[in-house]
Amino acid sequence: MKFPNTQRRRTIAATLLKVEASLVLALGTFLLIKGFTSKVEAVSALIGVIVFALLGGVGLLGAARGFATGKMYGRAPAVLANLIALGVAYYQFSAHFWVMALPLAVLALTTLIFSISVVPE
Repeated sequence: MKFPNTQRRRTIAATLLKVEASLVLALGTFLLIKGFTSKVEAVSALIGVIVFALLGGVGLLGAARGFATGKMYGRAPAVLANLIALGVAYYQFSAHFWVMALPLAVLALTTLIFSISVVPE
């Protein structure tokens, strides 16, 4: 199997980062709505999670833009975010929450591989 060229890898990495950003932003939005529609025991913890989800989603969009425009500034945040996601997937596997752990692990590992494989030109 031949690995795609650098520009193709950039495009794939940018697309995967946009998918991840959409998922993280959707999670943040869901938690925001859920916070208003249900009883919340720890408001400050919920606010923290929502803020980090929204900032993380915007950061992933920025990383995707870096890959799409041929810059390297998106590489480190993409690698860090996906290493964190692999850690989250590990704990989900440990809790036997397979339905979320497996897709998260596959998406994070694939994005990580494409993010690392892009070399400066």
